[in-house]
Amino acid sequence: MATLFIADLHLQTEEPAITAGFLRFLRTQASAADALYILGDLFEAWIGDDDPTPLHHEVAAALRALTESGVSCYFIHGNRDFLLGKRFARESGMQLLPEEKVLNLYGRNVLIMHGDTLCTDDAGYQAFRAKVHQPWLQTLFLALPLFIRRRIAARMRAGSKAANSSKSVDIMDVNPQAVIDAMEKQHVQYLIHGHTHRPAVHALTVNGMPAQRVVLGAWHSEGSMVKVTPEGIELSHFPF
Repeated sequence: MATLFIADLHLQTEEPAITAGFLRFLRTQASAADALYILGDLFEAWIGDDDPTPLHHEVAAALRALTESGVSCYFIHGNRDFLLGKRFARESGMQLLPEEKVLNLYGRNVLIMHGDTLCTDDAGYQAFRAKVHQPWLQTLFLALPLFIRRRIAARMRAGSKAANSSKSVDIMDVNPQAVIDAMEKQHVQYLIHGHTHRPAVHALTVNGMPAQRVVLGAWHSEGSMVKVTPEGIELSHFPF
């Protein structure tokens, strides 16, 4: 019995080794799990479910094969693929979840999220996030021709890289109080998230009791996952 969590794969055509590693992961570790949860940024960018990029169809088919084998797959949007919609979810067999979800896993209540909402010290990013999550703006963007959406997305990624290069490391990490507030609000002692690309298991105190925050790593040169079993919660890395 095991439930698996991954995040921050940033799949893109230009990184075929990561895609190959992910497809292998689905055929091996994930195929033996009770369920797979993808906590955002599965893709480097997402400009709409109507994007005909072959990579998207390849990933959808692999996820569909996993779900049809009996392994449920769930998805929480990240900051890179927050426009991933119901059409792709149907094609892949994934179930879309809200930005925060509490799971009961083998007797533990575990809060899961992408993690970007915890980075409250980065005021610039939070303002940008609030803007692009407005439904009317998303509807307008998705109505644009694909070639225009691609240009806008490329410009936004370049701007994000430039902005992040001038920010301190601490600003782009989670705010400790935001973590505690989120866990106390949901009445949990366990939190699993991604986004920061800083894999670690953090011990803390929440609701006056010992608690854990587990951070998934990004799939740069190796895979990263969290495995939850009746015995415990384990963060691990593995080669593609």
